[in-house]
Amino acid sequence: MPTTAAGQLFTVIHHWNDLTEALGAKTTPTWPPAGRMSDFVRDVEQRDADQLAAEHERAVAVRALERDPAQLGERPIPIRLTIHQTMTTVRASLTECADQVAAAVQRPVLGLFPDGYPLADRQRRELEVMRDRRDPRRWSWTRTRPDAPYAAWWLLARTQGAPGPFRPLTGRQRDDILAVARRAARMVEAALDVAAARAYLARPCPRCGGRLAVHGGAGVLPVARCVGCGRVWGGSQLSVSA
Repeated sequence: MPTTAAGQLFTVIHHWNDLTEALGAKTTPTWPPAGRMSDFVRDVEQRDADQLAAEHERAVAVRALERDPAQLGERPIPIRLTIHQTMTTVRASLTECADQVAAAVQRPVLGLFPDGYPLADRQRRELEVMRDRRDPRRWSWTRTRPDAPYAAWWLLARTQGAPGPFRPLTGRQRDDILAVARRAARMVEAALDVAAARAYLARPCPRCGGRLAVHGGAGVLPVARCVGCGRVWGGSQLSVSA
């Protein structure tokens, strides 16, 4: 995972479309799992549970076709709730962070000249005030809130000192943005299962009975290595041999 606020904000921005696509996707085991640690562990250790779950889903779907749609009862969930919760939490945390940063560093809108100024100067000032108020760089969301990528881009611009009606960030404000960005990036990577990770399998090594450690994620195909004898398996090899 990136260590800077910019890198972690980019992680959210880069993967937001992936989260949107995953929101309505059905989880189906695939092999090889293309670097997804949870798919690997699930395929090795919970194949029976997955099969039962799939049979249950099919039964629910068949039953749904047999009854009146207005009837109460269990129905398939149209979205993946874990993805939805992740997106909701990340969006709220980034927009709240932007609210706090804007309250601290965003310059107030220019004021109008009093009546004692010449008419031409007051009219020119009115135009300046209008432009300043409508400056698209300002953070001024009071009703419909922006999506997480917009908030991430706005926070990124503040960390990079982009021009606009803003004062420079303090060290504390930079630390606060970094903390929020780090949590958001971790949540996104965990929801999509794209972070590098290590896990241990419950089943022992088929050769020596030692503990099996699984390494993968971050685009790398998972592999299992015995901490006892050191033998290494790819996913399909472990599935067949174990």
